[in-house]
Amino acid sequence: MLTCKDASRLISERHERPLSFRERWGLRLHLMMCLYCRRFERQVALISRALRRLGRQTEGVMEGSEFTPEARERIRKAVANHYDH
Repeated sequence: MLTCKDASRLISERHERPLSFRERWGLRLHLMMCLYCRRFERQVALISRALRRLGRQTEGVMEGSEFTPEARERIRKAVANHYDH
């Protein structure tokens, strides 16, 4: 049985990598029983959606800017790299 600490780590990690079969099932069982980890899962999903929405808004701002295409690409890569870690 997973602890809440293990479950919260897996909830976060599944946004960065695919979970193994065993990890998915362990997390699923834990979430069925733990209200607090279900809340944490919803909060992580909300933050993830907000960051994606913010990223789309930022791209729109950059398209209308005076940056060169090369500078825009460097900024996009830097932002993507920041949010990937």
